[in-house]
Amino acid sequence: MKPPKIRQWRTGCPRPRRVPATVRAPLSWGVWSVALVLLVLAADLRAELRIGAAAVDITPPLPVALSGQFHLRLAREIESPVTASVVVLEKTDESGKPTDQAVMVACDLVAIREGVIDQVREAVAERGLEGFDPAKLFLSATHTHTAPVMREDAYPIPEEGVTQPSEFVALLAERVADATETAWKSREAGSVGWGLGHAVVAYNRRAIYLDGSARMYGTTSSANFKGLEGYEDHGVEVLFFWQGEEENPAAIAVNVACPAQVVEGRRNVNADYWHQVREDLAKTFGDEVVVLGWVGAAGDQVPRPMVRKQAEQRMLDARGLSRIEEASRRIVRAVEDAWTVAKDDRRSDPPLEHRVTELTLPKRMVKQEEVASAQAEIEKLRSGTPEEIQKNMKRWLWHQKTVDRFVEQDGDPDLPMEMHAIRLGDVALCTNRFELFTEYGMRIKGRSPALQTFVIQLCGPGSYLATAEAEAGGSYSAIVNSCLVGPEGGGVLVDETLGILQGMWPKPESE
Repeated sequence: MKPPKIRQWRTGCPRPRRVPATVRAPLSWGVWSVALVLLVLAADLRAELRIGAAAVDITPPLPVALSGQFHLRLAREIESPVTASVVVLEKTDESGKPTDQAVMVACDLVAIREGVIDQVREAVAERGLEGFDPAKLFLSATHTHTAPVMREDAYPIPEEGVTQPSEFVALLAERVADATETAWKSREAGSVGWGLGHAVVAYNRRAIYLDGSARMYGTTSSANFKGLEGYEDHGVEVLFFWQGEEENPAAIAVNVACPAQVVEGRRNVNADYWHQVREDLAKTFGDEVVVLGWVGAAGDQVPRPMVRKQAEQRMLDARGLSRIEEASRRIVRAVEDAWTVAKDDRRSDPPLEHRVTELTLPKRMVKQEEVASAQAEIEKLRSGTPEEIQKNMKRWLWHQKTVDRFVEQDGDPDLPMEMHAIRLGDVALCTNRFELFTEYGMRIKGRSPALQTFVIQLCGPGSYLATAEAEAGGSYSAIVNSCLVGPEGGGVLVDETLGILQGMWPKPESE
């Protein structure tokens, strides 16, 4: 059922009051006609939220190298295509003049590597879209580990017969620009709604032990096992976007605090659980719906359980579902829960404010003993046969970056980060470049002035941002090799983000 249509009255123009019959003066048909025209014009003079959406396949020609592991994987098959989904928002005032915009692109990629956003913005700018501001466009990644490599020299990729990273990035930029152009040109007055669901998709993947140590994917059967290190966020934040008076949404944005890593070790192109989510939501909302998969703060999360593994598998077997299908089932159910509220609370004139800020975060400094350890690992990894050295290329380059950081850090102590903060009605969106540990996301959500807050990670090249507890426990994802920024920088990120969000909401009168 469509929500009731609520007439919008121009700001500063009160509703007409009924005049008692005893004081009505007779008016000519001409006067009544003029009055009717003025009322129609007043009804049309209202601010609008214009919405456009599009999606595009960004799968390159095969074979292609896959990103996300320390060893080279060449994909020769496509299990599910990787996709870029675009939603554009434009707010206008009562005269029809645009006041702000947001262009949001969600990609089935491991991260948004250095330089990719610049190439996309340049490709869109070349299309000469009237009124389009490239600075208001951001890209996010779902962190699937079965999408193409985007960096040269990251793996020993054959030079012949394989799509090269630079070729994929060029293809990505053009196709995202095409989809953005389509979405921009298709925008029309519409409405937005929001809701909250819950789904157990993310599990904390860092085991902690009684001796104070921690380990990603560590064993839980040891007598030394104490528990899991951090929080799990099972909230599913959802935005629905409608064009015109259509009943079905044109697009849905779904924010889940879990990376797309169900099938991370495979050797075929695979969008992981987000492809299945798109397929399943299309069954409810129509084949044309565009789905943006946003990953929340989830640097210490994974969509596979650390405990009760056998019990979980038994349930999957009994239902006849793969783990990807089960993740989608849970997410779709949460979206449908949010829909029951959002569909009856459509907002056609919500506040839209989009701020783009460059934050300066203090880097995590490399210690002398850490660089010595990295150098020792490099020596071991480069001491074998040429074939072994090539096989270990990704791993020794990982350690080499730590050595390089140590050499450069005195003259380069800060990490700049582009951050997008958006107010859309009662909800807030905020981005970061990291695999952000869930604690930071909860700190932002807990202190945010918004009704709901969408934390969107991997709007940039990546690297983990671990907590102080994780750093003390050690292991991959919390050691210096994994983290360009440490807990101090995490606190700065939280505080700076909240400062911007709080500036978008009026302070309560009590303050």
